[in-house]
Amino acid sequence: MPDPAPTAQAPTIRLLCVEDNPDDVELMAIALERSDPHRQYHLHRVDDAASFVEAIQQDWDVILCDFNMPRFSPYAALQILLARRCGTPLVVVTRAIGEEAAVHVLRCGAKDYLTKDKLGTLPQIIERVMSERQRAQEKERLDRELEAAYRRLQKLSARLVVAQERERSLISRELHDQLGQTLTGVMIHLHAAQRAPDEETARKYTNTAMDMANGAVQQLKTLSFSLRPAQLDILGLVAAVQSAVQRVAEPTGLAFTVTSRGTEPSELGPNAAVAVRLVQEALTNVVRHAHATGITVRLRFLPQGRIGLLVVDDGIGFDKQDLLSGHETERNVGLYGMIERTELAGGRLHIRTRPGAGVAIRAVL
Repeated sequence: MPDPAPTAQAPTIRLLCVEDNPDDVELMAIALERSDPHRQYHLHRVDDAASFVEAIQQDWDVILCDFNMPRFSPYAALQILLARRCGTPLVVVTRAIGEEAAVHVLRCGAKDYLTKDKLGTLPQIIERVMSERQRAQEKERLDRELEAAYRRLQKLSARLVVAQERERSLISRELHDQLGQTLTGVMIHLHAAQRAPDEETARKYTNTAMDMANGAVQQLKTLSFSLRPAQLDILGLVAAVQSAVQRVAEPTGLAFTVTSRGTEPSELGPNAAVAVRLVQEALTNVVRHAHATGITVRLRFLPQGRIGLLVVDDGIGFDKQDLLSGHETERNVGLYGMIERTELAGGRLHIRTRPGAGVAIRAVL
């Protein structure tokens, strides 16, 4: 019959005993062994302030401190622990202690007290104060994580406002510089047609106004597509990305391929629109700065509605550390916009590049 599998041995509990009588420490060790034979305890004795300060440089699970000592006291020990921000719990172990003294030492920071004629309950007290300390440490850790998450949320909220204002500024500029000027030209030619001395001249001005109005319609369609492609709702993400790439790449002579993996869901989430915008911004950066001859866009549909996106060009690349290590400027505003957009959508964006080696932008949304 095979031997039973060995059980994992519980870790040794390290106890710092502040005690001027070595015999009492021996009695505590015997009481712990008898009351809790399945646990290992390591006891180390100190009896004055200097040795106590030196000892707490190490890690201890619990401090057991006698109440009546000629050269030291639990009050002095608690002050030292507080000054050094040491969170090791202290339990008073004494021969006799009055109720008023017990209440006072607990108010000063001791976690519990025990008389030496009841050492059989010492393992339970040690287990309880250790559990309380573990819960307190877990609470501190969660509080730190919550505070860090709150700071990140504040930073993202501020960046969201900046990103929204930047986009509004870009849309305003597009409306003013393109659509506004075109419509102004339409009005000028229509007024000129009204004042024309003959029908032929009026017709010429009217035809020019109609051509400009048609151009305004095309500009409006382009602006609408840049905000949210109609293909996204009608034909899906792959078709929308294909159309977005084609609109930019074909007029500039840029070779391109768009591929996808996985099954596109029948209902797209908000991250689909973010994916299209990232592709548009990446293409804009390629056309303006990369001097590339080709670009590859790969979509991957992941579980739980997530979308993987990869945009690779064969351009001149850039020094990532140099470009993204400072504040936003005209040189890096596009990249920062892509990073902000991805993070605000709950995703992560990675940029891999070096001078002369093109750029690969990978995002998971």
